[in-house]
Amino acid sequence: MGGNTFMDIGLGHYLAVSAILFALGLIVVMTRRNAIGILMGLELLLNAAGINFVAFNRFSAPERMDGQIFVIFIVILAAAEAATALALVLNIYHQIHTANVDEAHLLKQ
Repeated sequence: MGGNTFMDIGLGHYLAVSAILFALGLIVVMTRRNAIGILMGLELLLNAAGINFVAFNRFSAPERMDGQIFVIFIVILAAAEAATALALVLNIYHQIHTANVDEAHLLKQ
């Protein structure tokens, strides 16, 4: 077959996907009232940053592994954040029987 010009994926494509993921994550974080939804939005934000690290590493210095190492740290951070936040959400749910972050101010009493 001929050339594979439709398969040429450049840095702009990775950045576009990352920007879409980041925007979706930001929208979720800003609009959700449920704590679990907010956590999912934060995961989208972290994944968008990871895509940027890998894409810039691939196109700037493919012989080095800097981007992938940063992504490993992002995954570790996301796992720690999810475990800690989920423990807090479960504790709040146990106290006030809702995962709505607007009602968490009731814990001050």
